[in-house]
Amino acid sequence: MSFSTEERGRPNTQEYRVFFKNSDGKYISPFHDVPIYANEAENIFHAVVEVPRWTNAKMEIATKDPLNPIKQDVKKGKLRYVANVFPHKGYIWNYGAIPQTWEDPNHKDGDTGCCGDNDPIDICDIGDKVCSLGEIIKVKVLGTLALIDEGETDWKVIVINTEDPEAANFNNIDDVRRLKPGYLEATVDWFKRYKVPDGKPENQFAFNGEFKDRDFAIKTVKSTHDFWNAVISKKTHAGELNCMNTCVSDSPFFCSAADAEAVVKSACSLGPEDPISSSVDKWFYYEK
Repeated sequence: MSFSTEERGRPNTQEYRVFFKNSDGKYISPFHDVPIYANEAENIFHAVVEVPRWTNAKMEIATKDPLNPIKQDVKKGKLRYVANVFPHKGYIWNYGAIPQTWEDPNHKDGDTGCCGDNDPIDICDIGDKVCSLGEIIKVKVLGTLALIDEGETDWKVIVINTEDPEAANFNNIDDVRRLKPGYLEATVDWFKRYKVPDGKPENQFAFNGEFKDRDFAIKTVKSTHDFWNAVISKKTHAGELNCMNTCVSDSPFFCSAADAEAVVKSACSLGPEDPISSSVDKWFYYEK
């Protein structure tokens, strides 16, 4: 199963979009149409890369837009860039989401005591390769961190790309601690402090910031897949989510290939990129 992307609009502007196609050239939603599993028997999942490692632009699947293209988040009318909180440069992993999952904002998690953040579940890929925006990779789940972000449960699932040369050596969260010393501590530090430059307090974590293991993480991913199944079949209220899809044939939100193409063609044509302000590269320092 292979996928490709199609850019629309001018990069580094609010109109920029990255749409997705399957191997048949049909437009699809990266949220709803990319299968959660690459290999269900072995618990190998697909993941959509929204933010390549070392970059700062807060790119994300547009959950409220038709076909859910990737676009840059906007705050207070400006494109959002994550600050470089010393010593971290941009995102310190390939960051993205597992398709066909949803953290239900109306479900109070029994472990964290908080409701979901209304997004697909997030992943941090610790492999060596710097992925591309919109790349769809196959990943092994190793563990998870339970971030409490402004009162919402926001799971961060630690994964490794199955194509990584070292992937066979990583099977659980302790392998990350042993083979990539400091990476998990840096991950907690990153998520704790990344909103401080915006004038917000440090983020909190469930489980005292301890990572949960592979089995717990896989169970969590599968539970968010159940929430997604409920919303795509209209058994749960979707709210502002856009559930338009071209591959979930029994879904009330299923649409024709022609309808999907019309969505893409209504977006601006690909144009020259705007420059990125040099301020994006600035370091942000503060006392812990």
